[in-house]
Amino acid sequence: MKLLKLVPDNTNINFMRWRKVAFILSIALSLASMALVASRGLNLGIDFVGGQLVRVTFAQPVSIDDLRSKVGGLNVGDATIQEFGDDRTYQIRLPKPEGPESAANEVVSKVRAFLPQAYPGATVSAGESVSGKVSGELALDGALAITFAMIGIAIYIWFRFEWQFGVGALLTLAHDVSVILGFFAVTQLPVDLNIVAAFLAIIGYSLNDTVVIFDRIRENLRKYRKMEIVSLLNFSLNETLSRTIVTSLAIIIALTVLLALGPDVLFGLTVAILLGTVIGTYSSIYISAPSLVWLGLKPDSFLRHESDEEEPSGARA
Repeated sequence: MKLLKLVPDNTNINFMRWRKVAFILSIALSLASMALVASRGLNLGIDFVGGQLVRVTFAQPVSIDDLRSKVGGLNVGDATIQEFGDDRTYQIRLPKPEGPESAANEVVSKVRAFLPQAYPGATVSAGESVSGKVSGELALDGALAITFAMIGIAIYIWFRFEWQFGVGALLTLAHDVSVILGFFAVTQLPVDLNIVAAFLAIIGYSLNDTVVIFDRIRENLRKYRKMEIVSLLNFSLNETLSRTIVTSLAIIIALTVLLALGPDVLFGLTVAILLGTVIGTYSSIYISAPSLVWLGLKPDSFLRHESDEEEPSGARA
C-alpha cells in the first residue's frame, strides 16, 4: 500500500520570493496588536485583578441587559457580565469588596442565592474569589514566566547555532506573542492563568518548529558552501515542509475537536493554542528564515565538517 504524502518529494516552493511582503505584513500585525492592547486593554480575569467570579447557566436564553440590571440591583458593585459560549451561559465578575475575606464570600453567596430565584432553573456552576494582593503577584509571575522563557530560548539557540539564529528565534516568538495578545484585545476573551499556560505552549511549539528548520539550515550551510544564501534557505524550508505541515495539521485537528466538543472552561486556552499553532507555522517559515538574511548570515558562517557535495538540482534561484 502506497503511503499518503501531503508534500511531494520534489517540492520546490520559492518561499523567499515573498519574504518582503511577509515582513511588512508581520510588522503591521504586530504594531496593530500592540496598539489594540494599549487602547482597548485585555479582559484580565480575577486571577490577575482580584474579585469574585460566578458562572451561571440558565434554562432558557436570557438577555444580558436584563441580567445586568437585576445583578446591579443587588448592590454588589459594578458587575462585568459576558456571554460564555451562548446566550444561556454567562460569566459574572464582581469587584473585590472592602473589608475582610468574609465580605467577599457574602457577596458570592448573595449572587448565588439570587440567580435561581430570579431565573427558575438557573444553575450556578462556579464561584471563585481572589484577593488583590494574590492577583498582582500572579500577573507579575505570569509576565515574567513568558519573558524569561523567550529570553532563555534565544540565548540557548545563540550558543547552539549562531547569534543570527538566536535573534531570529526571539523575533519569531515576539511576533507570535504580540499577535495573540492582539487577538485577545479584539475579542475581549478573559485572560487568566490558563491563557498564560497557552502562551507558554505556543512558545514551545513555535520554538520546536523553528529549531527544526534552523538545524536543517545549519546542515545545508555545511554541505553547500557555494550556494547563495536565499537559495539555501528555500531549499532547507522545502526539505522540512512535510514535517511542518504534518505536525501542524495534527495539532490543528486535535484542537478543533476540543474546541467543538470540549468544556467551556477550556475555550480560551484552546482558541489561543489553535491560533498560536497557525501563527507559529507561518512565522517559522516567513520570519525565522528570512530574518537570517537580514541579519547577515553568510554561506561560510559554519566551518565545513565534511567534503564538498554537489548542489541539489533546482536549488539555485
